[in-house]
Amino acid sequence: MKEWLDYFSDQAIILIDWIALLVILGGTVEVVIRAVRGALTHWSRHEQREVWLRFARWLVAGLTFQLAADIIETSISTSWETIGRVAAIAVIRTFLNYFLERDLEERRAWQHESGSPPRSPTGTDAQ
Repeated sequence: MKEWLDYFSDQAIILIDWIALLVILGGTVEVVIRAVRGALTHWSRHEQREVWLRFARWLVAGLTFQLAADIIETSISTSWETIGRVAAIAVIRTFLNYFLERDLEERRAWQHESGSPPRSPTGTDAQ
C-alpha cells in the first residue's frame, strides 16, 4: 500500500511542479512581451506598475502550485531539507501576497481618488 502511495504522490508532485513551471513561464513571457511593447511606445508609470502587478500575480500562482507539490512531498518524506524548502516557499509566497495586496490597495485608492473606473492589468473593466 505504501508503495502505491509513494508512486502516486511522486506522479502528482511531478505534474503539479510542471503546472507551476508553465504558470511562471507563461507570466514571464507575458511580461517580457508587454515590457518590450512598452519600451517601444510611451509607457506611463501607471502602465508599468500594472504590468509588474500582473507578473506578481503569475508568480504567486506559480508558487502556490509549487507549495502544493512540496506539501505532498513533505507528507511522504521526513527529511528536514524538504520541510525547510516548504517553509521557505511559504514565507516567500506570504511576502509576495502581502506586497501584492498592498500594491493593489494603493491602486484602488488612487483610482478612487482620480475618479477613474477600476481596470484590470489586462485592460478590461473590473467587475
